[in-house]
Amino acid sequence: MDFDGPVCSVFAGYPAPRVAAQLVMLLAGLNIEVPTEVLDEPDPMQVLRWSGEQCSPKVVAAVEDALCEAELRAVAVAAPTPFGHELIVNAHARGLPVAVVSNNSAPAIEAYLAAHGLMRLVAPIVGRAYADPARMKPHPGPVLDAVRSLDAPHANCTLVGDSLTDIEAARAAGVRVVGYANRSWKVDAFSTADAVVTSMGDLAEILALEAT
Repeated sequence: MDFDGPVCSVFAGYPAPRVAAQLVMLLAGLNIEVPTEVLDEPDPMQVLRWSGEQCSPKVVAAVEDALCEAELRAVAVAAPTPFGHELIVNAHARGLPVAVVSNNSAPAIEAYLAAHGLMRLVAPIVGRAYADPARMKPHPGPVLDAVRSLDAPHANCTLVGDSLTDIEAARAAGVRVVGYANRSWKVDAFSTADAVVTSMGDLAEILALEAT
């Protein structure tokens, strides 16, 4: 499973545009000339991606550290996705391993899962590679890392994600993918996924029914 979307809304209580603005301010404080499109970027992940493409490793590490800190603050007030937790619980009840593969940092994911009593039900947790944004999804590396940790055939693995980058990463890694269309426009945009759902409840219900 992806984390931000299928499991929770990470920045529901600590808005992503605020975090992105903080990262831009950090770059400016380091005397980095930031283009207009990045100055107005509402997605902190995109600010990190830009820094990885344009800045020195030292600057990228500074942006990474700031984003990790912000994510830890964000997950403390994140909003659970309806039926996302139930999907994890139902999969575990069936003996199906659940991994999290995310562009968020692993410490933030772990903090959220621990706070909601889900840590023992999820392994492995594959978070963002430290200060290496080029390896974030749609790079298949994180998905392949999870597949190897699960010691499962690629064809037996399915990624549940709510973004086009999830679908691209899954395809590149050779695993199946279910698109979670939590916005109406995503239903058509996710046409290349193996299946599309508009509620995590659809998946949680299937697992509950199959478990009986």
